Amino acid sequence: MTLELSNSLPVDCPDSESDDDSEPASDPKPEPNEAPNTQSDVSDQDPTPFPEKKEENGEPTQPKTDGDLHIQSVIECDCVAMTCQFSTDGSLLAVGLCNGTIKVYSTDSGELTQTLRDNSSVISGLPVTGLRFTCSGNLHHLLLATYASGCVRCWYVWGGQCVWWLKESKDSEEDEDPQPRESLCLSTSLSGERAVTGGSDATVHLYDLNTCQRLQVCRASASKAVMDGHRFRIFAVSFHPERETEFITGGWDNTVQFWDTRMQHSIRMLYGPHVCGDALHINPASNQILSGSWRRYNTLEVWDYDSGRKVSEVPQDPHENSRIYTCYWSGQDHLIGGGGQANILRVVNHHSLETESRLFDLSSAVYSSSVCLSGQWAGLIAASSGKQVFLLHRNQNTKKHQ
Repeated sequence: MTLELSNSLPVDCPDSESDDDSEPASDPKPEPNEAPNTQSDVSDQDPTPFPEKKEENGEPTQPKTDGDLHIQSVIECDCVAMTCQFSTDGSLLAVGLCNGTIKVYSTDSGELTQTLRDNSSVISGLPVTGLRFTCSGNLHHLLLATYASGCVRCWYVWGGQCVWWLKESKDSEEDEDPQPRESLCLSTSLSGERAVTGGSDATVHLYDLNTCQRLQVCRASASKAVMDGHRFRIFAVSFHPERETEFITGGWDNTVQFWDTRMQHSIRMLYGPHVCGDALHINPASNQILSGSWRRYNTLEVWDYDSGRKVSEVPQDPHENSRIYTCYWSGQDHLIGGGGQANILRVVNHHSLETESRLFDLSSAVYSSSVCLSGQWAGLIAASSGKQVFLLHRNQNTKKHQ
């Protein structure tokens, strides 16, 4: 790991299913950390991208909404937007692009307020994969970012400067020639003092944000009898919103792993979700996990955090299936999910499991989403599709989607 400090402040994924359209069998229920006998079913190859949707005249389809969802504004980007994230106070929206640039916009006006990039990110030209604004008061204006190049950067937003950065590696620090890994996801703890990143080498790196030092590499043990960690790429990581030392991860191996920052191996697991994006989030009110899977069936599922048991499964949209890249809780009563194939974002009632509204007729997949949790725009939804980021608000007096 290489760390650099500034002197001043200023993907697609494999489908784990066959081409058979028949309904899947019930998910097996292995004991905690028991290794499921399904590893051979997971491919290391990216799936064939779905073609861009077009009208009969060959022009790209025009985005539409129904139900209580409305397009407030559309942000046009220079290239494909891979990830987006609202600040903790809701005043800013950061958008990570496929060329390694981060654009920061005012939530209130939609205007561009800052462009975050340096020579290293420009030269590599590799995508931004994760964004998180820090939560502590001392770091209020700092933004953490992960990159497919293996870099983790901390940006001072208002000054547009990189405060510190490091290069993650696949191997332990004892290795003479550590190899870089792709850093694919990011989460920060309740206090804002810890951060974890997941990557292409199936490990999780834990950092102290006060010292900018790596504390531990969390990984599976060498035993093949248990699955106390991941075996393939990690695409989602989420700290528990109320428990400082606990976080969960998901990826290509069809497991959600539960971790404690004081231990190197995961403490338990649940089997099922095939996670291929930022599609793993915990609702602090209900202590439930929302997972999104890139597959034909069982794409949006809700799990009890403490027991690991499935609570509910959201039915597919009756119009067209969508393989999930991103999902989020939206308050206590709703959840959102977006992805590819159908290229839609749905707002679903958590209790009835009915789709109440949609953003649809998008020419590209929905790669990322974020929900504003506080401030004037609390409840505002951001969703990226191709080179556009849609800001969406809900009018709950409008008749729901049918």
